Amino acid sequence: MLSRALLCLAVFSASTPLLADTVWLKNGDRLSGKIKVFDGGKLLIQTEYAGAIPIDWKQVKTLESDQELLVKQDAYTGEKAKSLQAAEDGKVTLANGEAPKTVELASIQQIMKPKPVVEDLVWKGNVDMALDYQRAEKDTDDYDIDFKTSARHGKWRHTAEGEYNREFQNDVVTTDNWRAEYALDRFLTDKWFWQGRLNYKRDKVEELARQRVVGTGPGYQFWDNELGAFSLGSLLNRTDYEYKDGGKDNFYSLAMKWDYNRYLIGKRVELFTNGEVGRPLSNIADYALDAEIGLRYKVTEWASLNLKAERDIISGTKDSDLNKTRYTAGFGVAW
Repeated sequence: MLSRALLCLAVFSASTPLLADTVWLKNGDRLSGKIKVFDGGKLLIQTEYAGAIPIDWKQVKTLESDQELLVKQDAYTGEKAKSLQAAEDGKVTLANGEAPKTVELASIQQIMKPKPVVEDLVWKGNVDMALDYQRAEKDTDDYDIDFKTSARHGKWRHTAEGEYNREFQNDVVTTDNWRAEYALDRFLTDKWFWQGRLNYKRDKVEELARQRVVGTGPGYQFWDNELGAFSLGSLLNRTDYEYKDGGKDNFYSLAMKWDYNRYLIGKRVELFTNGEVGRPLSNIADYALDAEIGLRYKVTEWASLNLKAERDIISGTKDSDLNKTRYTAGFGVAW
């Protein structure tokens, strides 16, 4: 009898599929997979048959999950549920032992896996590298590396980025510069935020040797979810220029800053652009533009190939204008 019971148990276990998260839609469809995140009105579920599928939250009837998930009903606080259980239309039950709680789907703003220390921490970023070696009438060695990372927790978002460029032609340095920036955003509402930022550029070849910028101002986050993000910010900047010959300028300016990225083709391809355009409040310069646009193609979950174009313009300075365009292709990592 014992052997028969064990045999039945083994057959039952083999025929039972592994537990998976399930999402029921209002049109009667049902999707099974693993819930990755819900943010910005999109629920992302990872499936074996179609990869990552984004679902409009308004189309979800109910859902269930065997994962431990952090469910946030406002922008700053959340409840950690041991699992999610299907409920009546438009609702879900947060299972926490003897005290389950059923909530409206419309009241949920975010669902994610809780982090070990800061439970609602969302951290993402990328590092891109490009190397170019040409052996011809002019031997050229070109190196480029840049990074960008952001971490958001509650009302705060930290963003750090930087880049380094160096180029030789016949052993003569023709490009040698680096840049670093840090920005701190404080969200006033779900969309509006106030930003403070510091930016420093150093160039050992161009006449404009150093640029220091301190700025602050409001911004608006149009969206930020698993499929991409888009924000605009307006800044009042204090800028200091230092030239190669020792000359200096400082002035205040108004600037518009943008940051956009969008994932396409099942998140295999990323289109991105970011930059800043500004105009001084005095006659020090006409305008300044620092922008980039590019594509990343994901080879694996973390590795990618990238193609990028950068434009850096400072027009109308009394000592020397700056007008540079740079194209790079390389590889990188993302998280």
